[in-house]
Amino acid sequence: MSQDKFSNQVIGIAIEVHKILGPGLLESAYESCLSHELNEARLAFRKQASIPVVYKHTNLDCGFRADLIIENNLLIELKAVEKILPIHEAQILTYLKLTDIKFGLILNFNSILLKNGIRRFIL
Repeated sequence: MSQDKFSNQVIGIAIEVHKILGPGLLESAYESCLSHELNEARLAFRKQASIPVVYKHTNLDCGFRADLIIENNLLIELKAVEKILPIHEAQILTYLKLTDIKFGLILNFNSILLKNGIRRFIL
């Protein structure tokens, strides 16, 4: 499956979750429901995946966690904020670099329409 089709499938799943729950909940609620739907779609994923920092050839656990890593090639950061800020974009770009994953999505569930709360990132 191409990366566009794959990310579109995940976005479709997220839109389904948002249609049912709407905006206004905590990120953890969206993460749980999205995880349920990813299981139903038979997609392999990791929740709260640890992201080590490699410093001078040593892996250090600095407490960084990706909300979701799907099929080892799509990193998802979930937000429930008024708007996506530059710090959120810097966060996902750093996570992509640290994990060697080339594709990422920020999904801001605190949007009236989820499509307005989606940002794609490609390294």
